[in-house]
Amino acid sequence: MHHQLAQKSRVARYKKLNGKFLKDAEELLEKGDVVQASEKFWGATAEIVKAYASSERIKTRTHNDLWQVVIDLDKEHPSLDLLKDFNQAGYLHSNFYEDELRPEAVSAAGEAVKDFAAKIERLMQDS
Repeated sequence: MHHQLAQKSRVARYKKLNGKFLKDAEELLEKGDVVQASEKFWGATAEIVKAYASSERIKTRTHNDLWQVVIDLDKEHPSLDLLKDFNQAGYLHSNFYEDELRPEAVSAAGEAVKDFAAKIERLMQDS
């Protein structure tokens, strides 16, 4: 019983962080802070994948673990384009270090991140 409560608590925490990071990213983008917005969008993506993984009792300790979760989900649900969306988030993560994406590109990738999060949320409700 305690294990299930801890799992639900983790899932809720990851989902809450996803929402916070999405909100922060939008605000940073409006202020023109493209680099920080990029990283917040990436953070939002990572947190929703962790939420899903945690709900399925899959351990995610590394970036590779996150990628594997998304690759597996993409194979199960090819029509959702999850891997394509996750790739967009990966570009945003790189942009945090490289600062080479234009604001329009970060905004577009941010939309992909929001779509991705919504799709993962739906998959969590279905399971």
